[in-house]
Amino acid sequence: MDGKVIYFDESEIAGIPLPGRFTFPFFYEPQPLATIAADHLQHYLTTQAKLDHNFGLDKDAQGTAIGKMFGVLIVQDADGRIGYLSAFSGKLANSNDHPRFVPPVFDMLAEDGFFLKEQYVLNDINSRVKQIEANENYIALQQQLKLLAEKTEKELSDFKQHLKVNKQERKEQRIEQKSKLSTEAYAEFEAEMIRYSLHDKHRLAVLSAECSQRLDELRSRVAQFDNDIDALKQERKERSAALQQQLFEQYAFLDQYRQTKSLHDIFKETVFGVPPSAAGECATPKLLQYAFLNGYKPLAMAEFWWGASPKSEIRMHGQFYPACTGKCKPILKHMLQGVEMDDDPLLHNPGELKPLDIIFEDDSFVVVNKPHGLLSVPGVNITDSVYMRLKHLFQGIEPLIIHRLDMATSGLLVVAKTKDAHKHIQKQFLKRTVSKRYTALLSKEIESTSGEINLPLRGDLDDRPRQLVCFEFGKKAITQWQVAELKDGKTRIYFWPLTGRTHQLRMHAAHELGLNAPIVGDDLYGNPADRLYLHAANLEFTHPVSGEKIVFEVKEDF
Repeated sequence: MDGKVIYFDESEIAGIPLPGRFTFPFFYEPQPLATIAADHLQHYLTTQAKLDHNFGLDKDAQGTAIGKMFGVLIVQDADGRIGYLSAFSGKLANSNDHPRFVPPVFDMLAEDGFFLKEQYVLNDINSRVKQIEANENYIALQQQLKLLAEKTEKELSDFKQHLKVNKQERKEQRIEQKSKLSTEAYAEFEAEMIRYSLHDKHRLAVLSAECSQRLDELRSRVAQFDNDIDALKQERKERSAALQQQLFEQYAFLDQYRQTKSLHDIFKETVFGVPPSAAGECATPKLLQYAFLNGYKPLAMAEFWWGASPKSEIRMHGQFYPACTGKCKPILKHMLQGVEMDDDPLLHNPGELKPLDIIFEDDSFVVVNKPHGLLSVPGVNITDSVYMRLKHLFQGIEPLIIHRLDMATSGLLVVAKTKDAHKHIQKQFLKRTVSKRYTALLSKEIESTSGEINLPLRGDLDDRPRQLVCFEFGKKAITQWQVAELKDGKTRIYFWPLTGRTHQLRMHAAHELGLNAPIVGDDLYGNPADRLYLHAANLEFTHPVSGEKIVFEVKEDF
């Protein structure tokens, strides 16, 4: 019996049909069996003290709080029995070896493995570099060189100033003697001035040479240490690159036909070119690898976050999340080839049968009430959009998109019909003189009544289209808000975005440094529902022709 598989009690899953197709990993509602397995695993995590990992749930726990992504894989064995496998992303308590969890695809922590052996070599190189950098003679020589360079610079600067004074005096003497001396006498005088000038230049050259010699002698002594450091760093760079390449080749992923493909070969076909950091260490690839190696048929998967929320991305304790796109999508494309899966919802057009209401139209622009589920502009897989519908409607007039709403967001959108109108209104958006108010329904009641959120945002390169809060590289994102109503454990709220970042309102609502209350139906940062409860309700700007202030408002339907 495989200790990694936890088999269900037949009474526990009686009446629950087996999944007909495998879970689409990047957008899913957990299948009932996966939910039961996740409940089992969460109970284990709650009661298991031997894991020795601080998830940030116990204020008295020792060590840095680190939440983790966990995954379950529903499998069927050769005898038809149904159970599940468990995995975690990365390492747990700085170890890959835990009784209940499947092993990594490649164990970098194996004591007899090449990775740790080479890590010891690299660590030794780092120690030798630090040892040289801490050498007392080296530090003393660096300080001497710094002081000598400062002294030399001042000495040369003072001498040049002295020569400048000499030059000015010679100039004044030339002017004075020009009118006093005869032509022959002045010629002799001028020759003498030239000799003084050449003498000063010679003295400067001699001094510069002496200074350079002193500096070069000291630099040569410092360079003996620098060269040793550079040689060690070059060796470290070459060894690190070779180790990375060897590591990429050791990560060999199976598919259901037991065909393997290395991490290197998987990612060389992507825009990344090379695997991103920690690729292959996520839960779902580990689970599938173990299932294929041991002859289990994968039926469904689910991943959930356990522990304190990270500071940058939106991860809520106990909540299900899809597999990441940047690291996992290329890997799972190989591992799941030939496996019949649920449909990719991103290929489905939820706005197909929803009408596009025109709120206002004149010769300059049109204002529409975009239904939720309809794109603003054509996407990679779906062309139906506000742009395409207006283009068909206008017959000969090119719609000029000024701003956009997320596919899942409903509400007011202004589209120009002329280049002049486009330029005029777009300029208002860029100058932030356009007033936009959104209405949203938050997933819980919040205590404050109004405020401002200032959390900089940037794209998550490993998991597009998700965004991250990033105080180092993020772009400024500011949102003002006011509570409209508290009801049935939820909050109806007004948002005024002062900037226009991707997913700004959704991130500012969901993040713990924002309102810590995801918008209802936010399948990226909260929980799915029948729709995203976010609506662009009010839009105010200046008419590009009349110059009048115009206001449009469409009440939300939730």
